Formats: sequence, structure tokens, C-alpha cells
Amino acid sequence: MPAQLIDGKSLAETLRQQVGSRAARFLSLHGRAPGLTVILVGSNPASEVYVRHKVAACEKAGIASQLIRLDATCSSEALLEQIGRLNKDRTVDGILVQLPLPKHIAEKTIIQAIAPGKDVDGFHPVNAGALFTGQPCLKPCTPLGVMVMLEHHNTALRGAEAVVVGASNIVGKPLAMMLLQAGATVTLCNSKTQNLEEKTRRADVLVAAVGRPGLISAEMVKPGAVVIDVGINRLESGQLVGDVDFDRVARVAKAITPVPGGVGPMTIAMLLQNTLDAAESFASLST
Repeated sequence: MPAQLIDGKSLAETLRQQVGSRAARFLSLHGRAPGLTVILVGSNPASEVYVRHKVAACEKAGIASQLIRLDATCSSEALLEQIGRLNKDRTVDGILVQLPLPKHIAEKTIIQAIAPGKDVDGFHPVNAGALFTGQPCLKPCTPLGVMVMLEHHNTALRGAEAVVVGASNIVGKPLAMMLLQAGATVTLCNSKTQNLEEKTRRADVLVAAVGRPGLISAEMVKPGAVVIDVGINRLESGQLVGDVDFDRVARVAKAITPVPGGVGPMTIAMLLQNTLDAAESFASLST
């Protein structure tokens, strides 16, 4: 029996509509729309696409979006000056600096300069620490989107074996913590992991977030597992594929996300939700 398709695109659209209703209510109560500012440094083609999608999603959901473009040769000081100004701007609820940045700019320094309450990417050490200790915080969008997908599809996590392949600060590490807090027993794999197949075949929930096309084969998947493919890779043919061999794994898994149309749309939906959460939090503090 083929795996159930976990349709992130459809779920993301439902969530965007909910955000739109909340944004309209926020506008009615506070006389302004929630505001997100995106800073794009340089003209990386992939970043241009991502930013365009984010800005369009904001406009559709009733969130005021602003795009600040800086030249690829801009200094760290110039970027930090922009962030400092936005931190003080009461009409800006969320700040997102599109990564990657040019090599001469230290990403950690830039991330740490964003006010934690406006860090809608959820990358600031204050938010990372709050996530680690189970405190309320703005959470990274992609892992949060994965958790919402699992919840929406009634995936039992308490007592389940969850394996995350990929240990990045953006996806793997925060997702492992979220799964752990949901009651799963979590194995976090990285590039040094020995006998990867031995680990992945234990997984009731398997998440691939590495950026290597076809890394997860059918032989690496436990029959009946739920498989979440975070990877997005463009082949020489131009085709977009994930980290999972979709056609073959779909014959083994219970449920699986497609690429595209799986986790990607959920990431943007969570960005909108984080922006609105930040706006409502600021509004409650000022009343």
C-alpha cells in the first residue's frame, strides 16, 4: 500500500488563512498591521526567490512587509546599523536577515544583534536557550513547521523512536529538541555517524535534513515509518528533489512529504505565524 502523502502546501494555505484572520483583528485593535522587515544582502539567486515568496506571503496574509536591499560589499557595521534601527522601530515586529550572508560578514554577530523578541527566524541564542529549556520563545520556522505537520497528521510521538539526519542549528538540532519535548526518543545523526542505516531503520519518525539528493533509500526506512523530507536539491536537469528517494520510500513508509510541496510551504507559514505572535506579544506589553 503506497504511503499517505503529507500535503504541506494545503496545510500551509489553511494556516495562512488563519494568520490572515488574526492579522485583520490585530489591525482593527491596534490601528496598524503586524510588520515584518526582511534584509537581503547581495543578490544570491536562491535568496532572491525565497525573499520574493516571503514578501508575497506577507502581503496575502495582511502583514506589512518591508524589504531592505544592501549591496554585497556592504560592511558588517552598515548591516548592524540597519538592525539597530529596526530593533527600535515600534512598527516592526519581526526582523529577518536572509542567509547566507557574504563571507566577510559574520552570521553569528548579525543574528545576535537582532532583538530576541523580533527574531522571527528563531536563531538568536536567547531563543535557542529558551527552546532548550522548554520556555516560551520564537522557534525556528522549518522545525516548527515539521512539528505542526506531524501533529496535523496525528503522528504519535510520545514513546516513538525519532531519527533526525542532519544536525544543523537551523533544522536538525532545534527539531531534535522539539521532538524530545513531545515525548519521543530522539537520535540526532551527523556527517560522522557510523552505520547510518542501522539508526534510520529504527525510526518510527524519520526526518532527513542534509541537502544530499536521494540520501535516504528504501532500505534505510522502517516499514510503516513516517518520513519527513526537509532537503531541497536542484539536479542538473533542473528538477527539484529532496534527500529521500521518494518513489521507492513511498512504497515502504506509512506517510511521506513530497518535494516540492511538503516542508517548504510550511516554513513560510510558520514565519507568518511567528511574526504575528511577536506582534501580539509586543502589543500586550504596551497595554
